Amino acid sequence: MSTPGTSHIHSPPPDDARPYVAGIHHLKIAVSDLAVSLPWYERALGASRLPQYDHVLPGGDPFAYILKIPGLGTLLELRMAPAQAARQAGFDPIVLATETLADLQRWAAYFDECGIEHSGVLRGILGWLLVCRDPDGLSVRFYSHESHEFDALNADIDSPWVSYPATWVG
Repeated sequence: MSTPGTSHIHSPPPDDARPYVAGIHHLKIAVSDLAVSLPWYERALGASRLPQYDHVLPGGDPFAYILKIPGLGTLLELRMAPAQAARQAGFDPIVLATETLADLQRWAAYFDECGIEHSGVLRGILGWLLVCRDPDGLSVRFYSHESHEFDALNADIDSPWVSYPATWVG
């Protein structure tokens, strides 16, 4: 008999008994307004909407769009969830990869051309990064595969683009 409030820890099954995870089906981002978020993701990331996969309420109103983004490797769903979108402002649930520091610099120049506010290239703990924010304030972070020595002391961790609000801690 178990004690209320406790859980039993079980050993995992042997590898040959564990079901197989076949990758990521799609990613989902909460947004407050599809009509505002869709053009931002199209402009910022080259997303294209797949209208045949629109999620629609019985009355005909869409509540989610499915997007294809070049290089992402999976689909991205923009899901109407205004309260959730507001709670996640500043958070970075998805970090996109670039190969090099030079690629990040090209993204920064591209965002400048598009009028998309961004952090500029920042020094990370192990590589370089760039951050922009979608219309709901969700951080879209890019991180380079190219790295430098592990260096927490000289990383731009105090940048407002990568630091988290005090309300998120504790």
